Amino acid sequence: MRVALFVTCVNDALYPRTGIAVVRLLERLGVTVDFPAAQSCCGQPQYNTGYRHEAEPLMRRTAEAFAGYPYVVTPSGSCAAMIREHYPRMGRKAAGEGRGTSLAEAADSLAPRVYELTEFLVDVLGVTDVGAYFPHTVTYHPSCHGLRALGVGDRPRRLLAAVRGLELVELPGAEECCGFGGTFAVKNPDVSAAMGADKTGSAAATGAEVLCGADNSCLAHLDGLLRRAGTPLRAVHLAEILAATEEEPLS
Repeated sequence: MRVALFVTCVNDALYPRTGIAVVRLLERLGVTVDFPAAQSCCGQPQYNTGYRHEAEPLMRRTAEAFAGYPYVVTPSGSCAAMIREHYPRMGRKAAGEGRGTSLAEAADSLAPRVYELTEFLVDVLGVTDVGAYFPHTVTYHPSCHGLRALGVGDRPRRLLAAVRGLELVELPGAEECCGFGGTFAVKNPDVSAAMGADKTGSAAATGAEVLCGADNSCLAHLDGLLRRAGTPLRAVHLAEILAATEEEPLS
């Protein structure tokens, strides 16, 4: 099976280890991973800030970059939701404004082929035990886009539960937003920080060593708060845990 990795601009710029972990993980499971070099930002920052027309060129670029791949896998529920939920809306709005149907056709072609990583592992590959080893206590934060927009449900938890050596502890108030919300954190920094403090406080109270999530944008927000507070709890993307083995542990 051949897939395309949509690494996302956040991971490419700040968390390349997550992209490397996805490739290691998928290749270990027998998947051939391509990385289309033409990929860039999906346009979510522009769209969320109200600049829909400015997001359209990025939407076209993304659709062109991943044309022809039956599966596009991304370690980001946020960006997956942008493509699956908002690209079709952007296409319909463009058509409604009399600007043709090409954008809608591009969205309708790409959206069904995009999978958040845990969806791809569980639903397409049909696995929950990926052969990982991570001897640490972990608590899991479900990001809003994965939880509410994509409906990934318990897929991440099922994958974590199958990791050898890992002890999974419940996060109180897990379904509450961490406060990042993309541009929300920029527009409402005090509220964002307060929400994040609640989340990191709950995470620290579990006694876990690792706060795991499936979206590095949310983890960046939480990790910053943890570091500022001097909390020993560290934030780690789910892909990096799933890629870890006894022979190649997470460094």
